[in-house]
Amino acid sequence: MMNMLLPMLDATPAAAPSGMGGGSSMLIFLLLMILIFYFFMIRPQQKKQKKIEEARNNLQRGDKVVTIGGIHGKITDVKENTFTIEIAHDVRIDVDKAAISFNEAALNQKPAKKEETPEKKDNE
Repeated sequence: MMNMLLPMLDATPAAAPSGMGGGSSMLIFLLLMILIFYFFMIRPQQKKQKKIEEARNNLQRGDKVVTIGGIHGKITDVKENTFTIEIAHDVRIDVDKAAISFNEAALNQKPAKKEETPEKKDNE
């Protein structure tokens, strides 16, 4: 049995047809696959990362956040690369900005403008 397989494995493949058909269609197919991969996988991920980075940079004192570890708290101080979060009365922790979690709904929301409420005026 083994003796019959050896000549088949040793056989040279049939000559490829000459011309433009084989190599260029394979190249076009490969380029098409790369484009599809870029537009459906890489580009959306880059856009999502940009939104996450913007959202982290827009966080301010008083905002409620959740870390990727599941800790809920309120931002009390903003530094260049970290936030100080109050997780209980007089219990504060420093977390890296990258440790703040966002869900898809939070990313799609437009940031609300914080407007000062006018003081109530007495009517006569």
